[in-house]
Amino acid sequence: MTGGDMNKTDGEIQQIVNGFVRTNEKCVGCNRCISVCPVINANVATVRDGKQRIEVNGNQCVACGSCFDVCEHSARYYLDDTEQFFADLKRGERISLLIAPAFLANYPKAYGRVLGGLKRLGANRMINVSFGADITTWAYINYIQTHHFTGGISQPCPAVVDYIEKYIPELLPKLFPVHSPMMCAAIYAKKYMHIQDKLAFISPCIAKKKEITDPNTGGYIQYNVSFQHLMEYMRKNDLFGADASDELEYGMGAIYPMPGGLKENVYWFCGGEAFIRQIEGEKHVYEFLEQYRERVKRNQELPLMVDALNCAQGCLFGTAVESELARSDGAFYEVNRIRSQIRAKKTGMKKRDADSSPEERLRRLNRKFKALNPADFLRRYTDKSPQASIRMPDQRKLEEAFRSMEKTTQTERSINCGACGYGTCRDMATAIALGCNMPENCIQFEKKRVEQERQHALILSEQVKSKNEQIAAFVANDFDKLDGSILGVAQENMATEQKSAELQGVIQKITGFCQEVERSFDSITVLLTDLEKSNQNITEIAQKTGLVSINASVEAARAGEVGRGFAVVASEVKALAVSSEDASLKSIQNKREITQSMTELLKKVQVLQTFVDAAGESVDEMTAKTKAIAAATKVVQDISQKVRSAMENLTE
Repeated sequence: MTGGDMNKTDGEIQQIVNGFVRTNEKCVGCNRCISVCPVINANVATVRDGKQRIEVNGNQCVACGSCFDVCEHSARYYLDDTEQFFADLKRGERISLLIAPAFLANYPKAYGRVLGGLKRLGANRMINVSFGADITTWAYINYIQTHHFTGGISQPCPAVVDYIEKYIPELLPKLFPVHSPMMCAAIYAKKYMHIQDKLAFISPCIAKKKEITDPNTGGYIQYNVSFQHLMEYMRKNDLFGADASDELEYGMGAIYPMPGGLKENVYWFCGGEAFIRQIEGEKHVYEFLEQYRERVKRNQELPLMVDALNCAQGCLFGTAVESELARSDGAFYEVNRIRSQIRAKKTGMKKRDADSSPEERLRRLNRKFKALNPADFLRRYTDKSPQASIRMPDQRKLEEAFRSMEKTTQTERSINCGACGYGTCRDMATAIALGCNMPENCIQFEKKRVEQERQHALILSEQVKSKNEQIAAFVANDFDKLDGSILGVAQENMATEQKSAELQGVIQKITGFCQEVERSFDSITVLLTDLEKSNQNITEIAQKTGLVSINASVEAARAGEVGRGFAVVASEVKALAVSSEDASLKSIQNKREITQSMTELLKKVQVLQTFVDAAGESVDEMTAKTKAIAAATKVVQDISQKVRSAMENLTE
């Protein structure tokens, strides 16, 4: 796979089968779940919507719960039968309860009120599984003695059983063929108490769902109701009732949930001389089983039995126990109190029995269960390895996986940093070859890729720098031309601005001249008006003089020869009157012509003034534009200088 595989879908990486342990949307792909999982291909690295996730493959997962312990993002959840259980109670289904002894240890104060609430909802019988644990102990000891069975592995833990069935089928003959306390209690309820109800197990364990649905358990139990989901449902719906109790007395099986609980039970009844190997812890127990297989294979010495539990703190803090309880020691103190009560025989047995020998205790245990048929409590196992076991990749596929991570040397293949979640680089390569992970999850692969990208970036940087120098040299010439052009534009603009100013002065002079002409015309008009009045006076005088000349002529004629001289004078006076009147008439005519010419000239002066005003506005506009060009030229000069500086910086 290459870097492009990061965009592949789940199905293209590995087909994921949904079990009852699943991943939610809070997953960030941190790989911590991978680091604690005992099964190399139970977690599948995928990318969904561009976000890396670690999905759970239900075929491979043994529901050990280790991923719940380490996930800081609450990205895992599990399915059980709590919702269905309450729905069926509501519908009136007859359901009886099998109660894990760890329930009382974890909820000593709420225990009775929870049972009371369930009874009020319709739950029928209440059976404590510690009684089933006593049956399991009895059946174990019976089987050891009857079949001289040594080296047997306890099977109360369904995660351990599932792991052996899937991944170490060679150890199936070493699994005790005896049912778990839960199943022994169920079989007893059905076959010996003749309870026909459906059975619900109040459970501290996620993996009990596997055991309940296993064909080898006969379908006795229908519901796995986890502590966590039960209590959440009870609180949410306020279903607590009056105190009630279970029906069967607590036996030594009550301490089964503790680490080494089975071992202590066997010692109680058989003495402490026998060697019983106690092993707990999600990953530790599976590493031990791998080693134990080799021990069995080599016919090496084996213990009387192996008390193996998946959870480091036993079933007291099983995978389905609320996390805040699992972080405290309260349940241990409660179980110890119960154990003290049992041993002191405060549960109905005689006090002296607490001090009896193991042999006597065993005889009493056998008498207690003498009516039971051991065969009813035996079970079979299934070799599931053909469907689920890890088929390790051959060397060729492993080599391909290493090459996909770009690990070509032995040193690179032995870094073993663990960041991918696997213990070694070889495990990571194996996971890639199995199709459940991808090279991108290898931090060394990513570091190498980042380094390659860095080197590539350096090369590109040098290439860019070289190109920049070439571009800078090429552009510098153009900038010189640009600077010259800008300078020329600026100079021409300044000349234009100066000429505009000069033209504005000329226009102002013409405007003044036109205004002066108008004022002169006004003065001439006044004078012509005065002249017209004078001409009218002259005309009147001439007319009067004419009358005088006529009178003089009449008088001269009357005077005869004496008046001839006077007649001459009268004739001259008449001529003067006529001449004066003609002159006056001509003056009036000239005044009219002058006035008409002045009117025409004034109109032309006004037209000239309009043109001058328009020219003035154009000059103003040109002046404003000249100033704008000057400002723009300055901006272009500044930008040019900045670009030139930037280009110079690129080449440094």
